[in-house]
Amino acid sequence: MNGLVGKKIGMTSIYDASGSNVACTIIEALPNYVTQVKTSESDGYNAIQVSFGSRKEKNVSNALLGHYKKAGVAAGQKITELRDSTLEKKEGDAITVDEVFEEGDIVNAIGSTKGKGFQGVVKRYNFKGVGDATHGQHNRQRAPGSIGAASTPSKVIKGMRMGGRTGGNRVKIQNLEILKIMPEKHLLLVKGAVPGFKGSLVIIEK
Repeated sequence: MNGLVGKKIGMTSIYDASGSNVACTIIEALPNYVTQVKTSESDGYNAIQVSFGSRKEKNVSNALLGHYKKAGVAAGQKITELRDSTLEKKEGDAITVDEVFEEGDIVNAIGSTKGKGFQGVVKRYNFKGVGDATHGQHNRQRAPGSIGAASTPSKVIKGMRMGGRTGGNRVKIQNLEILKIMPEKHLLLVKGAVPGFKGSLVIIEK
């Protein structure tokens, strides 16, 4: 698997070759730097560990800082692994967007969805409410309704859809098309939506 870690900038739309207006996500794919090369002999599997972005050394633990310095790489914002990568890289090398992707490639995008905090069943599971508000319903339009049975089993069944924390989950969106690559600006335009808020980090893999 080859890929890059990038930052979601936002969404826009462009016209394709047929003249259709296509929605796309702009991803800033700055060069990723190799911090470790893992092999089946030394680690039990093959992977390339890459670092994205930068941050001050004072905000990095000593152990992680030593890991960066061993690879000859500045302290990064995020470290991730690319399993079974076919790129021939060694520690300290940079991976750029144009050597991994081409326009028309089909890729997967991995990111964390927007966190929405504690939400009720209407927003969380698209419940429609209790029913007709004119027939004895008082402040019940967004209520979940009955959540249990009678005296048997005398409990709420596990997995019952109820209010709770929503969003903030790791999600993979598959089969997205790369519409355009701007290597001089380190930008990648991916067709459709990518999980996460503006400024969040995403992994683009193919």
